[in-house]
Amino acid sequence: MLALLAARFSSVDLADDCVQDALIHAVETWPTAGIPANPAGWLYTVAHNRIIDRLRRDATAARRLRASAVELTTVYDAQDEQDPEEVSIVEHTEVGDEQLRLMLLCCHPALDRDTQVALTLRLVGGLTTPEIAAAFLLPEATLAQRIVRAKRKIRDARIPLTVPADLDERVDALLTVLYLVFNEGYLARGGSTDAVRISLADEAVRLTGLAIELLPTSATAEAEGLLALELYHRSRLDTRLDGAGDLVLLADQDRSRWDGALIAQANRILKRVLGKGPGPAGPYQLQALIASQHANAPTAADTDWVVIATLYERLLQVAGSPVIALNHAVAVAMADGPGAGLALLDDLEGPLERYHLYWASRGELLARTGSRDLAREAFTRARDLTANPAEQRHLSRRIAGV
Repeated sequence: MLALLAARFSSVDLADDCVQDALIHAVETWPTAGIPANPAGWLYTVAHNRIIDRLRRDATAARRLRASAVELTTVYDAQDEQDPEEVSIVEHTEVGDEQLRLMLLCCHPALDRDTQVALTLRLVGGLTTPEIAAAFLLPEATLAQRIVRAKRKIRDARIPLTVPADLDERVDALLTVLYLVFNEGYLARGGSTDAVRISLADEAVRLTGLAIELLPTSATAEAEGLLALELYHRSRLDTRLDGAGDLVLLADQDRSRWDGALIAQANRILKRVLGKGPGPAGPYQLQALIASQHANAPTAADTDWVVIATLYERLLQVAGSPVIALNHAVAVAMADGPGAGLALLDDLEGPLERYHLYWASRGELLARTGSRDLAREAFTRARDLTANPAEQRHLSRRIAGV
């Protein structure tokens, strides 16, 4: 809805405000008036009418200003005299999907990289501010301010909602957005009542497939790597929770329930993309290779952790980050023992001190070495840092277990 209205009225900020107004109006009226037969259509109509009202009020105010204080008016635009709806409704069809077009707007190079990603997650990906803050490991207030400033910059600079001729400069940010949207669906970080959000993961898969069709050939290899990665993870999404809504760890999942068709599709995509050229694999292709090791292992015991640790080492060289370093440490622990993994984790506490998976991983490795008191402290710290109820329950069980 936001993407459609932003495209129709060429104003992201105005569309966002009026969609929020429509949602608030629904909360206030539906409990007594009842849910309409077409809730989405109702919301769209209310938001659309709010935009029209705002435009008409602005046009009226501008006319009054010109009539009463001509000396304050520096620019006169005859278009302002036309009906605001007729002036504002401009349809662009370069990209058939409004959400992807809005993503490309939010990934404008005038915004810094982190802001591009945060804004797109908020306006297009359907994530809330707390969810995005959790993904960035930032305080919620800091992230909210970043989004407000980005929307203001788009409005003041009149950045158009059009598809650029050269998409290359926006590809990295776009793929990062799609990756983070999928991650939030895979396991919600921002306090969602649903621990796993399958519809959000499926939307990320759909948009990634659409991006592959639209991106320049030079960028499709990494996009296809991302799609393969998403499909591998999506194949086992239905087994991540048990009947009570509690987390089921990878080693304990029922692999007979994994979606073999999705795994086969991901295998085909990954084989094709790796065979395209002599260049080194990019970060999403490497992550897809790691996911393929898990997805194609008949049992947890068949997982080749030595290969996975080696792939993480390559990934660190290509796109190093504290989170990737954490995953590498866990893989090393699985391949060479918990002591080797803990030695690597010691160097990561500073940058990851507020990341709950760091403390959860540390707790697991400490428990494996028999350091129960230290493991309990680490699990407790992890539980305090996560807002996901399923993860909190899992960590409580691990605390009791040690």
